[in-house]
Amino acid sequence: MPKNSKTVKREIDDDEVTESVKDLLSNEDNCEDSFRKSSLVGDVPQNKERDVEEGSEEEEEERPAWSSKLQYILAQVGFSVGLGNVWRFPYLCQKNGGGAYLVPYLILLVLIGIPLFFLELAVGQRIRRGSIGVWNYISPRLGGIGFASCLVCFFVALYYNVIIGWSLFYFSQSFQQPLPWHECPLVKNKTNTYVEPECEKSSATTYYWYRVALDISDSISESGGLNWRMTLCLLAAWTMVCLAMMKGIQSSGKVMYFSSLFPYVVLICFLARAFLLKGSIDGIIHMFTPKLEIMLEPKVWREAATQVFFALGLGFGGVIAFSSYNKRDNNCHFDAVLVSFINFFTSVLATLVVFAVLGFKANIMNAKCVEMNTKKIIDFLGKGINPSLIPHHINFSNVSPEDYQQMTNIIRGVMENDYPRLGLDSCDIKEELNKAVQGTGLAFIAFTEAMTHFPASPFWSVMFFLMLVNLGLGSMFGTIQGILTPIVDTFKIRKECLTVGCCVLAFCIGLIFVQRSGNYFVAMFDDYSATLPLLIVVLLENIAVAWVYGTDKFFEDLKDMLGFTPYRYYYYMWKFVTPVLLLGLLATSIIQLGLSPPSYSAWNQQLAQEQSLSYPPWGLAVCISLVVTAILPVPVVFILHCLNIIDENTGGLSTVSYKKGRIIKDTACRTREEDEDDTSLLNAKTPSEAPSPMPANYRKHSGPASGADVTLNGSCSTGYIMPNITDIPKSDL
Repeated sequence: MPKNSKTVKREIDDDEVTESVKDLLSNEDNCEDSFRKSSLVGDVPQNKERDVEEGSEEEEEERPAWSSKLQYILAQVGFSVGLGNVWRFPYLCQKNGGGAYLVPYLILLVLIGIPLFFLELAVGQRIRRGSIGVWNYISPRLGGIGFASCLVCFFVALYYNVIIGWSLFYFSQSFQQPLPWHECPLVKNKTNTYVEPECEKSSATTYYWYRVALDISDSISESGGLNWRMTLCLLAAWTMVCLAMMKGIQSSGKVMYFSSLFPYVVLICFLARAFLLKGSIDGIIHMFTPKLEIMLEPKVWREAATQVFFALGLGFGGVIAFSSYNKRDNNCHFDAVLVSFINFFTSVLATLVVFAVLGFKANIMNAKCVEMNTKKIIDFLGKGINPSLIPHHINFSNVSPEDYQQMTNIIRGVMENDYPRLGLDSCDIKEELNKAVQGTGLAFIAFTEAMTHFPASPFWSVMFFLMLVNLGLGSMFGTIQGILTPIVDTFKIRKECLTVGCCVLAFCIGLIFVQRSGNYFVAMFDDYSATLPLLIVVLLENIAVAWVYGTDKFFEDLKDMLGFTPYRYYYYMWKFVTPVLLLGLLATSIIQLGLSPPSYSAWNQQLAQEQSLSYPPWGLAVCISLVVTAILPVPVVFILHCLNIIDENTGGLSTVSYKKGRIIKDTACRTREEDEDDTSLLNAKTPSEAPSPMPANYRKHSGPASGADVTLNGSCSTGYIMPNITDIPKSDL
C-alpha cells in the first residue's frame, strides 16, 4: 500500500475514527487558510485587502447573493427612494426658490452624495460584511461606527413603521364613496343639528387627521392611552416587515419587484391625471419659477446638503448590507451613479405631481375665496361701496378670479383708508401656493383634500396610500437589513429568530407612538434620533477609509475589484472635500439646534390649530439621550481598545471542535520567523517550512488542561491537547 494512503486507527471514548494521511494533510491546508484569514488580520493590517479576498473565497459560496442585478438595483432604489422624496423634497423646493433649489441640490449631490454613496457600496462589496464587520475590519478602534449605525437604524425603524401604519389606516378607509374626510361631520342634539365646531374652524381633512385618525391629545405630557385602531395598523405593518425579511434577501428581494416599481406607476398616473385638472399648470409654473436671490442664502445650501445626505440613506448601514451580497467584481461605481440619479429624478417627478395637485387644490380654494368675498362686496354695495366703482362687464353670478382682482384694485384705490374695514381677502392663487406644507401635513391633509375633488376619488385615494405603504416598506427593508446583516455576520445568530425577535421588540417599544400623544413622539424621534448621529457616523466612515485605511490603498482595492481605476476625482473628494463639507454641515446643524430650543407642534382642540410648545424637562432629557445613545458606541469601543480591554486579536481564530482533541494557541507569543511567514502568506508568497496548524476541526483552547498532554507546535505555545490515550499506533506521518 502506498505510503500516502496508510491509515491510522485510534479508539477514543469508544468511538472508532479512521482517517487517512492524505485527509490530514488536506485538513492542514484548510486550517492554514483559516489561520491566514482570521488570526493574521490583526498582525499585518497593511495586507488586509489580500486577507479579505483570500479568506472570503470559501464563505462567498455560503453567503446569500442577489438573484439578479435588477433585483439588487431595485433594492437600493427602494431603500433610497422613500417618503422623504414625496413630502420633503417638494416642500424644500417650495420653500427655497422653486426651480432654483435644484441647482444647489445637484451640485451637492455630485460633491457629497455620489462619492459617499460609492464609498459605502465599495466597502460593503469588498469586505462582504455588514456595517459592524466592515468598520471593525477597517479599524478595530473605530468598530463602534457599525454599532452606532445599527442603533440609528433601530431608532428610525421604530417610528418609520408607525407612518406606514398611518398609511395603512387611510388605505383601509379609502374604500368608501364619498371619502370619510370629504366633509365635516354633523353633531345632533335634542333640538338641532350643527357642524362639529373643531372641524368648522379648521377643515374636513385636518379634523379627520387629528381627531379621527390620531385622536390626538393637547400635549406630549397627556398620554391619553392607546389608540386601538393605530395599534392594529402598527401590528400589521410590523407583520409585513417581519414576513418579508424572514428569509433575508431571498424573500425581501422578491418583494422589491413590486414595492420599488409600483410607486412609479402611481406617480406617472397621478401626473397624467393632474395635467387634466384645472389649475395644475399654475402649480407647475410656480414650481419652476426660480427665485435666484434665495440661492445666496446659506440656509438653502445647508438644507440641500441635508436632503442629499438623507435621500441616499447614507450611514444607515442598509447600503453596505445590500452591497455585501454582491459579487466581488460588480461595477459598484456604475450602481452608485445610477441609483443617485434615479433618486434625484424620482424626487423631481414627485415634486411635479405634488405641485400639479396643489395647483388644482389652490385653484379650488381660490374660487371659494372669490365666491365668499364677492358676497361681502354685494352686501357693502350702497352701504360702504359706491356701485359705480364696479365695472359694468362684471356679472356677480359668475365672478372670475381676474374680475375679482380688478374690483378689489379699484375699491382699494378709491377707499384707501376705509378698505381694511371691509375685510376683503386678496384671493391670490400665488399666496395659496406659497403655503408651505410638508411631512404628514402634505400627505394626510393637503393631498387628501385635493383628492376629494378628483373624479372617482376613492380610486385615487387607494392608489396614493398604497404608494405610500410601498415607499415606506422599501425603506424599511433597507433599514432592517442594516440591523440584521451586521448582527448575523458578527454573532452568527439564526436570521429567522433574530428577525422575529427584532420585530417583536420594535412593536412593543413602538406602542409609545400609537398613544394619543404618539404623533409628538414621532416628531421627537424624527428630529433627534437620526440627524446628528448619522452626520457623525458618515464623517467617521469617510475618515476611516480616507485617512485610517488610506485612500491610495483603497484605490488599489477598487482597481483590483472593478478591473479599472476610478476617476481621480473621488480621491480628492474622499480625502479632502467631503470631510470638510461634512464637518461644516455638522457644525451648522449643532448651531441650529442651539439657536432654536427644542419644541414641537401641538394640536389645540379649542382653537382648532397647531401651536408650538416647548418640551417638558423629561422630554428634553429624552431628546438628549437619543442623540447620546445613538453615538455612544463609537467612543466606548474606541476607549476599550485603547485600554486593551478588548484585544484586537480576540475572536481572530474561530472556535471549532473536534472530538479527538483540542487545538490550543497563545497569540501573545510569536517569533519573528513566524511573522515573516504570515506576511508571506498574505502576500501570496511561498511560506518557509514553518509548522502548520492542525486541522480546522480541532477546538481552540487557551491555557493548560488537566489530565491532558500538551504538545507544542513550533517555538510558540500553539499545540494540541490530546486525551490520555495509552495505545496509539505510531503514524508514518
